[in-house]
Amino acid sequence: MHGSSFGAFMRHDESQAPPAVDRALVKRVLAYARPYRSQLALVVVTIVVISLLSLLPPLLMRALIDTAIPTEDLSLVTWLGIGMVVVPLVNGVLGVLQRRATAQMGEGIIYDLRGQLFDHLQSMSLAFYTNTKTGELMSRLNSDVIGAQQAVTTTFVALLSNTFTVVATSFIMLRLEWRLTLLAISILPLFILASRQVGKRLREVRRRQMANNAAMNALMQETLSVSGALLVKLFGRASFESERFASAAAEVRDLGVRQAVIGRWFFMALGLLSALGTAITFWLGAVFVINGIITLGTIVALSAYLASLYGPLTALANARVEFTTSLVSFERVFEVLDLPLDVPDPDDPVVLDDVEGSVEFRDVVFTYGESAGAGLESVRRFGWGESGTIDDGISHTGGRRALDGMSFLADPGQTIALVGPSGAGKTTTTYLVPRLYDVSDGAVLIDGIDVRRLSPDSLSRAVGIVTQESYLFHDTIEANLRYARPSAGIDELREAAEAANILDYIDGLPDGFQTRVGERGYRLSGGEKQRIAIARVILKDPSILILDEATSHLDARSEALVQEALERVMQDRTSLVIAHRLSTILSADTILVVDGGRVVESGTHVELLALSGLYAQLFETQFHEVIGDTS
Repeated sequence: MHGSSFGAFMRHDESQAPPAVDRALVKRVLAYARPYRSQLALVVVTIVVISLLSLLPPLLMRALIDTAIPTEDLSLVTWLGIGMVVVPLVNGVLGVLQRRATAQMGEGIIYDLRGQLFDHLQSMSLAFYTNTKTGELMSRLNSDVIGAQQAVTTTFVALLSNTFTVVATSFIMLRLEWRLTLLAISILPLFILASRQVGKRLREVRRRQMANNAAMNALMQETLSVSGALLVKLFGRASFESERFASAAAEVRDLGVRQAVIGRWFFMALGLLSALGTAITFWLGAVFVINGIITLGTIVALSAYLASLYGPLTALANARVEFTTSLVSFERVFEVLDLPLDVPDPDDPVVLDDVEGSVEFRDVVFTYGESAGAGLESVRRFGWGESGTIDDGISHTGGRRALDGMSFLADPGQTIALVGPSGAGKTTTTYLVPRLYDVSDGAVLIDGIDVRRLSPDSLSRAVGIVTQESYLFHDTIEANLRYARPSAGIDELREAAEAANILDYIDGLPDGFQTRVGERGYRLSGGEKQRIAIARVILKDPSILILDEATSHLDARSEALVQEALERVMQDRTSLVIAHRLSTILSADTILVVDGGRVVESGTHVELLALSGLYAQLFETQFHEVIGDTS
C-alpha cells in the first residue's frame, strides 16, 4: 500500500485551515472543462458579442440627446428607438444559446466527476467501506460534485463575462471622458481588498458547512435505513436520535446564517463603494457640463456606463469569493479521488479461464492497518488503527495481526472446514481469497497463481461467497438473481431457484419472480433470503465456493432447506466453509482449526478428537449438539 500518501490523507482534519488556492488546483479544476471546448468556445463568443452589444444603448441615448433632439431629426429618433429594442432582443437570443452551452458543459462535468468518483470508490477495498459512513459518500457524490460543477460553469463564466464587460466599458468611457473614467475606476483597489478579505473567511465557513452537511447526511442515512430504524424502535431511542439530528442540523443552520451575514456585509460594502464612486463622478461631471467641457449627452452616457462598470466590478469581486469557496467542493472530491487503491489492479493481469479450483495459503500474514484501507470518517477523526472491528471480531487497534503465518492447501473439489474461537481469523482468511483485502506478507494462490496477479473479472468469476446475512437490492427477485449473470434466461433462473429450494416459494407469490424484496430483502424471511442468495451463486457457477455458515441463524426447517441447497451447490466445487454446525464439519474433507491467525490443528473429525487439543475443546463447548455415534 502507498503508505505515505494515504497516511497524509488520514491525518487530514476538517478543523484545520483549508489549503491555499494554488495554480495546480485551478489547473486541475479547469481540466474538467477541456472535453467541452466547443461549448466553452461558444460561451466565450456569446460573452464577447453580448458585452459589445450592451455598450450600445448609452451611445444611442447620447446620440438622441446631443444630436437627434436638437436637430429635430425624427428619422434618426426612429432608428435610435429601433436600435434600443433590437439590442436586448439579440442579447436575449444569444443568452439562450449561452445558457444551453453552459448547461451542456455543467451537466457533462457533473457526469464526468460522478463517474470518476464512483469508479474510484468501487475500486476501494472492503476496509474502506467498513470505516466510512454511507451518508458521507452520498454527500461527496451529490452536494460536493454539484458545487464543483458550479465553480466551472456559473462562477467561471461570470468571471469571463464580467471581466470583458469591465474592460470594454472602461475603454468606451475613456474615449468619452478620460478624467471622469479614471476617477470612477480609482476605487477598484477597494473592491479587490474587500473580496480578498471576505473570500478567505467565506471559504473557511464553506468548508466547515460542507463537512457538517456530510455528517448530517450520514446520520440520516444510518437512522432512516431499515436496519437503523429497526434498532431505534427496538431500543426506544427515537427522542435521542431526534436530539442528535437537531444538534447536527443546528450546526449546519448556524454556519448557514454566518455565511449569509458575511455575504450581506460584503454586498453592503460593495454597494457603498459603488455609491461613493458614482457620487464623485456625477459631481465632477456636473461641474464639467456647467463649464461647457462636456455635453449633457456625454454625462448621461457616462452615468449609464457607471452602472455597467460598477455592476460587473461588484460581480467580479463576488465571483472571486464564490470561486474560492466553490473550490472547496473540488478539494473534497479530490480528497477521495487521490486516495491510493489499497487493492490495486495488476499491471499485467492473468486471465484465468479454466479454473481447476485449488486454493493455497502460503505463509500468509495479514495486519489490519497495513494492508487494509481507512474510511473517510476514521481518516479524519482517528487515523487508522485506533478504532473498529471487522466481522470476525478482530481488533484493528495498533495494527494487530489477524493472520500470522497461515498455510494450507485445498485441492480441487475438496471441502475445507474452518473452525476456531471468535476472532481467530476465519472470516479474514476467506476474505483474502477474492481479494476483498490484500495480504501483508506471503501469498494466496488459485491454481498456483497469486490472486494479486489475476484480473479482477476472472477472480470474481472464479469465487462465489454466501455469507450469514445475504444482501439483496430493493428490486425484484429476478433482478437480484440476474445480478450474478445478466444474460441468464428465465429457465436458468428457475433451475437455479429449484436447486436452491426456493422455486416453490417464488411460484406461490402473486407476482412470482417480479416480486420486490424490499430494502435489503426485509420483506423476506432469513431462510428465504439465504436461498435466493444461494440461487444467485448457483447462477454465477463459481469453481471456488466460500460459505460463512449460512444456516447459523435459521430455524430448523429453513436450515434444512438451506443445508440441502448448499450440499447441491458444493458438489464438484472447492469449498471453504466457516463451520458452526457439526453436520458441516463431519462432511468436510479436512478440518482446519484456526487460532491466533494460524492453523494449529488439521485433520478429520475423528483424528482431531484423538489429539485432545483445541478442536476437542471446541467440540465439547460449541459443536456437541448431536453426539450419537459420531465421535
